[in-house]
Amino acid sequence: MTEIKLAVLDMDGTLLNSQDHVTDKTRSAIHEASRKGVDVMIATGRSLPAAQDHAKALGLNEYIITGNGSEIWLFPGPELVDRRPLNTDLVEMMWELKHTYKARHWAASTSKVWKREMPDNIASEEWLKFGYDLDDYQVREAILQELSRYDGLEISNSHPLNIEVNASGVHKANAIEHVLKRKKLDIAQVMACGDSLNDIKMIQRAGAGVAMGNAQDEVKEHADFVTGTNDEDGIVQAFKQYGVIS
Repeated sequence: MTEIKLAVLDMDGTLLNSQDHVTDKTRSAIHEASRKGVDVMIATGRSLPAAQDHAKALGLNEYIITGNGSEIWLFPGPELVDRRPLNTDLVEMMWELKHTYKARHWAASTSKVWKREMPDNIASEEWLKFGYDLDDYQVREAILQELSRYDGLEISNSHPLNIEVNASGVHKANAIEHVLKRKKLDIAQVMACGDSLNDIKMIQRAGAGVAMGNAQDEVKEHADFVTGTNDEDGIVQAFKQYGVIS
């Protein structure tokens, strides 16, 4: 197998344990990987403000992929490298669906993350992602069916009972490819670790695709290796499996 030069880690359910922390063992493994010349990069559905504190605490001097690939940042700085916005008309459609199905929502624009509210003029913002938090699988399926009628959407999740929507073609795998061109690396040199549907494409494309033990079953089906859970330092096990650390 090609030597791993870049480890790409999802955050929630992967890098972070169920208490939203990076364990000391995982932190040590990341530092060891860096000392051995393996770059470590975060790829998350979260926005930059929700991700950069963890990157800073880990001492990462790398790119950060946020919003499922809607933005790429060079960290520290941060410096914006790439941005892929979501069509405003589609955001307005999804906002109407939220009311139709009485769903909870969140939406990320370039200015902030909106929860339980939206601006009076949706078109006044540049949008990156729209999401639904649901309590019922039937409602989730109904919303997914409605969304399937529209072109221009990339649909995934970060939990079995949510829906995350980006612009078509915006996902972590494409963002990683963008970074690889800048770093002059090949996708075969990448290990990608994740747990949810928004991680599947990067797990499929990476030279080493790793699903966490707590991952959704569909994610595990696409992985080269299933490691321990995020509460069992699964990242450490994956690093050892692929020779990133000893």
